[in-house]
Amino acid sequence: MINTNDLKNGITIEYEGNIYVVMSTEHVKPGKGAAIVKAKLKNLRTGAIFEQTFNAGVKVATARIEKQLMQYLYTMNDVYYFMNMDSYEQLELSKDVVGDGAKFLKENLEVYITMFDGEVLGIDLPDKVELVVTHTEPAVKGNTTNNALKDAEVETGMNVRVPLFIEEGETIIISTSDGKYVSRA
Repeated sequence: MINTNDLKNGITIEYEGNIYVVMSTEHVKPGKGAAIVKAKLKNLRTGAIFEQTFNAGVKVATARIEKQLMQYLYTMNDVYYFMNMDSYEQLELSKDVVGDGAKFLKENLEVYITMFDGEVLGIDLPDKVELVVTHTEPAVKGNTTNNALKDAEVETGMNVRVPLFIEEGETIIISTSDGKYVSRA
């Protein structure tokens, strides 16, 4: 249990049957009545973000979130297979749980699987991934009018805007937060 006065960014709590991570808090002391704590919470199951007001001094349950390092193996019929590298146990996750992270997954990529009481909440990708360009149009000389970017497809099937000098077969670094080209590998 944690006092609502002690809520800070990054703390995970269990409230009304859901698991939330605290994104921000604000302590408010109105002219009349007791102090309150306004917290911006993100639901770890649905990803929904909302504000919740707590009376100051009330206790809420903390949620113990576990992160387990696993290696991505392969996908078959919209089921993603991961392996714990210590115990060699395999974990199967549906496309719904993996979500948008699927477009960054390539064999042997290490990710953290986020769990609460054995329930898988999602995956945490590394900040950047290295992917090979499988298809892109050749650069046209003198075509530098529109930021000098062109479309490229990487080994996972994702499309990325890359500079004109990037060619097929090159390995590039892509940010997993926004899916944008960062640099050559």
